[in-house]
Amino acid sequence: MVRLENNELLEQIPSLFHINLKEDKEGVNIFEKLGQIFEFDFAYIYYLNPDTVQLKYSNINKELVDKTYKISKTDIDFLYSDKGCILSEKSSIIKSLNFIGGKSYLLHKLAVGNTVFGFVILGTKKENYYTEKDLSTLKICNSIISYVIKDLELSNVFKIQLKALKDGLIEKNNAYKIIKEQNEKILEADKVKSEFLANVSHELRTPLNAILGFSEILSEGLHGELNAKQKEYISDIRVSGLHLLGMINEILDISKIESKAVKLVRSDFNIMRALTEVANILKPLATKKGIRLIIDCDEDFEVNADYQKIQQILYNLVNNAIKFSPENDEVEIIAKRGKTSFKLMVHDNGIGIDKKYHGKIFAKFVQLDSAYTKKESSTGLGLTITKELTELHGGKISIKSEVNNGSTFIVDIPDR
Repeated sequence: MVRLENNELLEQIPSLFHINLKEDKEGVNIFEKLGQIFEFDFAYIYYLNPDTVQLKYSNINKELVDKTYKISKTDIDFLYSDKGCILSEKSSIIKSLNFIGGKSYLLHKLAVGNTVFGFVILGTKKENYYTEKDLSTLKICNSIISYVIKDLELSNVFKIQLKALKDGLIEKNNAYKIIKEQNEKILEADKVKSEFLANVSHELRTPLNAILGFSEILSEGLHGELNAKQKEYISDIRVSGLHLLGMINEILDISKIESKAVKLVRSDFNIMRALTEVANILKPLATKKGIRLIIDCDEDFEVNADYQKIQQILYNLVNNAIKFSPENDEVEIIAKRGKTSFKLMVHDNGIGIDKKYHGKIFAKFVQLDSAYTKKESSTGLGLTITKELTELHGGKISIKSEVNNGSTFIVDIPDR
């Protein structure tokens, strides 16, 4: 295969938006599209876990799909970073994944926003084949593939939700005919709501994925360098698009929780890693307001919980703290181990919350009226999702706050 020039690359990359994983469960279409852009003998897509990786799609060795591989902490930390790389057969990552026969490999991350969830590896039998230009191109392709994969996962959530509603609400006992009739009405109402959310979210996500994908392409300068003002506008488009995608995902998260489709995937991990990763993800938002993120954890300790959900709990609380803090201030992220549980606390010196609202803020769609909240767009679901994820662990969330005197959110989760 002859390497494509920049203009030819730009013509091929948009075809990635047409990948349909709903019908193509083995990801054949992904590798066909990538094969029009890159030369490779091997192609793999992996999902990341706290200390392992799981093969999700492969153009060969289909029998290995869903297999997990133990990876060193150093390599896992690198894979969770936002970097890509060109690897040789001697790389520790390549050896850990038991690749045989390849000489040159191209690796880049799969991520939505700043959250990395997997990576793509392309390999060839040719030695020293891939270049930095290939790496830059794969980064752009992965920004599109990431949204395609997540779009499929969110669509599957609604299938699970509708099945749960159909199977779970209507009882068979004729003695409860009145209750059954009421349940049927509830089922119909929830079904309409779920289908409405599914349709609306799909209609929003499809053009939104295109906006995010093309803004990524433009920001890379493949079609010519941008001037300072153009770069500023492209950045604004991408930030606004990611913000809108986050709001859509919050609505889908609460819908998933309500349908009982959320399950815990427990693993052992060090709490400091979760704190650090959330701080790194939210650092750009904090820096924009001149806010310092302070991690307070006297001694790192291991916990047994769902890593992704603990990360989401922390993300929601720290994100809120940054939003409602004054500029040039600080937000503390605190972790403490107890005898039978561990505590996560997020403290800010912001606007605070009147005690009369402490029992209401965790309800769906609640947004308190203040000068600060009027500046911040939100679904009003972040704290609801945080509470549900905490209770899913068997824990509880509480708040200490007074008006104009900051807030401290406390999450207490049983360990083991």
